[in-house]
Amino acid sequence: MLKLVIITQRHSGNQTPGRTIDGSGRLWMRQSSVEEYFHKSILQMIIKDRRPLAIVEGQCFRAYDWANNTLQQHAKDSRTYVYTKEQLENSKAHDQLCNAAQHQLVLEVKMHGFLHMYCAKKILEWTASPDKALSIAIYLNDYYSLDGCDPNGHVGSMWSICAIHHQSWAERPIFGKICHKNYSGCKWKFDVAQFERKYAAKNA
Repeated sequence: MLKLVIITQRHSGNQTPGRTIDGSGRLWMRQSSVEEYFHKSILQMIIKDRRPLAIVEGQCFRAYDWANNTLQQHAKDSRTYVYTKEQLENSKAHDQLCNAAQHQLVLEVKMHGFLHMYCAKKILEWTASPDKALSIAIYLNDYYSLDGCDPNGHVGSMWSICAIHHQSWAERPIFGKICHKNYSGCKWKFDVAQFERKYAAKNA
């Protein structure tokens, strides 16, 4: 319990998961929602504490050996685009979906989980190294998001960049065996054009 308190004390004014879970017994009519919250708040914390990958901003983040190996093997692969933290933070990438998602994060202090995954994978694709990508992804989430400085937010970035839950069957440049996401695939998930119009217009 001490470990839970230490971690959750860093939230930006949010109620701790421990206190929320303690009162969740009254929500029996929404059992599926309670179980999902348990998954996000507790299981993600456990997943974060698995195997060492790197130290970013003084914190130790973890991934499986196969993920670490495949990322290092492809760390020097040629990249078509290379962006700085400031460019990504200020929505200056060529990908308008990532720009819109980052703009939404700044405005509303939240990014949908699917877009968090997509953008973190793009950060891996557009930065000089996996370590740099993880550092930027965690910084953006910690600084702007409601789940910043929290295991859930950290695991979201690591799931995308370090593939801590699963690996791809195929191997590709930069990503190695880390699962890849592309712009076209997002169009099957939601109305990308509408989302870009809503959040990207002010970035021009």
